[in-house]
Amino acid sequence: MTHFHPSASLRRVIGWDLGGIHVKAALVEEGRVRTVVQAPCPLWNGLPALDATFAALPAWAHEPARHAVTMTGELTDCFADRADGVAQLAGWAARNLAGEVAIYAGRAGLVAPEAAAPHAPDVASANWHATAALVGTLRPDALLVDVGSTTADLIPVRDGQPRAIGYSDAERLETGELVYTGVVRTPLLALSRTAPFRGRRTALMAECFATTADAYRLLSQLPEAEDQQDTADLKGKSIPETEIRLARMIGRDRHEGSGDDWARLAGFFAEAQLRLLHDAAGLILSRGDLSDAAPIVICGAGRFVAARLAARLGRPAEDLSDLIAPRLTPEAAAFASTCGPAVAVAVLAAAG
Repeated sequence: MTHFHPSASLRRVIGWDLGGIHVKAALVEEGRVRTVVQAPCPLWNGLPALDATFAALPAWAHEPARHAVTMTGELTDCFADRADGVAQLAGWAARNLAGEVAIYAGRAGLVAPEAAAPHAPDVASANWHATAALVGTLRPDALLVDVGSTTADLIPVRDGQPRAIGYSDAERLETGELVYTGVVRTPLLALSRTAPFRGRRTALMAECFATTADAYRLLSQLPEAEDQQDTADLKGKSIPETEIRLARMIGRDRHEGSGDDWARLAGFFAEAQLRLLHDAAGLILSRGDLSDAAPIVICGAGRFVAARLAARLGRPAEDLSDLIAPRLTPEAAAFASTCGPAVAVAVLAAAG
């Protein structure tokens, strides 16, 4: 395990979450999260996409600091496999981040960039572990529900430690601790094979005509700041354009329904997604490891969905941003929950 050196010039800590869709970064100084940023990054186009996103980040992201890096981008198909992705992303971080760089290897702690490849099974998509580890310092017994743009993590925390049965993506898909559904990028076809429309049940078109961002946009639930990805047809995000995409999912044109019709259809897809998460949570809670009083700690772009899940489970919901509020500046508060893993690795590294 690597340890940062407390040099006077590197008292700033920046936590990074290098994803296949977004890059997220959080700056910690003197124990407080000063600022947080999320920027789109189409990593499937290769490392030049990461270079371009990095170049456009605020100046503080380019200044010398102690950097703690977690990732999910290693699964992107521009890499040969996850181990290759881990090695390349760790190498990119070592070359481009000014100061000292460490890679978060979950259960193995922080490791040097050159040690990331040998620790690839620990490093790959371990960002959930960082968030759960931070939650454990605040709520020793809880269920972390991080609903993002693409995936959802449901991680039990007991006695202050992450208690996931699975670790890799493959293992967590089997245990319900990873649900591959999110509030922006998930094709609506992935939520159901049929949908109700005007009193009849219709099959869905087997095409990615619309995504969950369209459904939540119509329901006025997706904050504009979280709606950063291209639409399925690469057109606009106005209500009429969104309704056009939703109508195509059931083989119709927009004029064949009213605004209320399309909103009801969007509501059906929102409910279908919530059922997937409820089933996963039910499986995890059936282990009996968490007491009935254990809260749901919510974070991510889709924390509004996680809050709805908590209500359905009859458990209190606590936003990660609220739990770490004493450590947040006003500037950081708005996006800290969305960028939970980046904030978590920064806070954990600063405390270590």
